[in-house]
Amino acid sequence: MTNRTSVLFRAGIVAAAAALLATFVTGSVWAQSPDTAATSPEISALLPRDLSPWGMFVHADFVVKLVLIGLAFASLVTWTVCLAKALELWSAKRQVYRHLRALAQARSLADVDARDDDPVSKLVTAAERELDLSRDMHSEGIKERITLQLERIEVAASRHIGRGMGVLATIGATAPFVGLFGTVWGIMNSFIGISKAHTTNLAVVAPGIAEALLATALGLVAAVPAVVIYNMFARSISGYRALLADASAQVIRHVSRDLDRGRASLSRAAE
Repeated sequence: MTNRTSVLFRAGIVAAAAALLATFVTGSVWAQSPDTAATSPEISALLPRDLSPWGMFVHADFVVKLVLIGLAFASLVTWTVCLAKALELWSAKRQVYRHLRALAQARSLADVDARDDDPVSKLVTAAERELDLSRDMHSEGIKERITLQLERIEVAASRHIGRGMGVLATIGATAPFVGLFGTVWGIMNSFIGISKAHTTNLAVVAPGIAEALLATALGLVAAVPAVVIYNMFARSISGYRALLADASAQVIRHVSRDLDRGRASLSRAAE
C-alpha cells in the first residue's frame, strides 16, 4: 500500500497546485483592475449565497455533482466493508483459538469436536476421512495426502476471508483521481464563467474553485480511510492465516500420533 499512499500524496499536491494557480491568476488580474472590486447586481446574481458543503454541492456543476455522489458512495462502501470485515475476522479468529485449545488438549484426533462448519473443523474432518479411507496403506503416503488436503482447505479459507479487500484497494487507488477530475472540471467551469461574465472579480471565480476543491477533499476522505483499513485488515488476515497454519500443524501432529499408536497396537497384537 506504499504506492497508494504516494498516489494520494501526489493527487493532493496536484489539486492544491491547481487551486493555487487559479487563485494566483484571478488574483493577479483582479489586482490590475481594482475598480472592479464593487460587484454589479448582475455579478452578484451569479454568486451562490450558501458556501457550506451542502450549498456548494447544490450549486456545483452536474459533472462535479456526479463525482461528489460517487465519492460519497465509495466512502459509505468503505465503512460498510470495514464493519462487516471486522466482525467476520473477530468471529473467525475466535473459532480458530477455540479449536486450537481443543487440539492442544486432545489425546487423539477423534477427541476433537468437528461438527461445526468452520475451517478448522473442515481440517479435522478431512484428516479423519483420509485416515478412514487409507487404513490399509502406508503411513507416509497417508500424511502426504492429508497435508495436500489441508493446504487446499487453508487456501479456500484465506480466499473466503479476503473477500471485500479488492473493493478497499480499488477505492484507495482511484478515489483521489476521481476527486481530482472533479476539481479540474470545476476549475475549468470557473474560468469559463469568468469569460462569460466579462469580469475579473475574484468573487465570481472563488465559489467555483471552492466547489471544485470540495471534490478533491471528498476524494481524500474516501481514499485515506480505505488505505488505512486495507492495511489493517491485510495484517489481520495474515495473522488469521498463521492461525490456520498452526491448526493444520496440530492436525498433522495428531494424525502422526494416531498412526504410530495404530502401528504399536498391531505390534503388540502380533506378539
